[in-house]
Amino acid sequence: MSAAPLLKVSDVSKSYGAIRAVDGVSFEVLPGEIFGVIGPNGSGKTTLFNSVLGQIAPDTGRIELQGRDITGLSPVQLNRRGVGRTFQTLQVFGRMTVRDNLLVAAQEHRGSMFGRMFAPGDSGLGAKADALIEQFRIGHVAQRKAGELSYGQQKLVDIAMAFMSDPALVLLDEPCAGVNPSLVGGISSLLKALNANRRASFVVIEHNMEFVMDLCHRILVMVEGKVMAVGTPAEIRANKQVLDAYLGS
Repeated sequence: MSAAPLLKVSDVSKSYGAIRAVDGVSFEVLPGEIFGVIGPNGSGKTTLFNSVLGQIAPDTGRIELQGRDITGLSPVQLNRRGVGRTFQTLQVFGRMTVRDNLLVAAQEHRGSMFGRMFAPGDSGLGAKADALIEQFRIGHVAQRKAGELSYGQQKLVDIAMAFMSDPALVLLDEPCAGVNPSLVGGISSLLKALNANRRASFVVIEHNMEFVMDLCHRILVMVEGKVMAVGTPAEIRANKQVLDAYLGS
């Protein structure tokens, strides 16, 4: 693929005392690509993710979005530049309805507080929320409080919230963690449809190897803070170094 990268991470490092959690990691995510990040526990995946997302500042390196330096920007600033995310732990508002969760998720992306005060009751975002609710097949629970839903349904709400700002890039932190296996395939199909219909790019951290191999166009393997390999699912499956270090067979 010859397109200019949507996300470019160059030589990013982060240490905690003597521990080098991320050690000179570089990779690119292309427009419309689903890019996976895998590795054993302690390999540095979460630290890398949080460095890209502005949760922590890398010690060295540069992060670019659509050719612009975003290194060190806050999560709110990144959201306004087209970056959405989900968290490993759910971030839904349990006492609010599903629909209101989606509306709130878009508020910080949508203009000033003054403008929102005089906007319609749903800040003009109701149609977008309803469209996502239909796409995520959660219309039957749209008016229920999010805290009353099953964990899998809350995961769907959490992912839908990330799309309320029409992001160009979405970072998904273990979207299948704790989800009933019967729903995993549905999440994969949903993400593929979102990718195809919206041309959004995803970066996915996930321990479910079958899910990653089925979903992602390319996969980065991290071990001890470094990049061991980057390639297509077929290339990763055939990489003996990866098999020995991580997949185990």
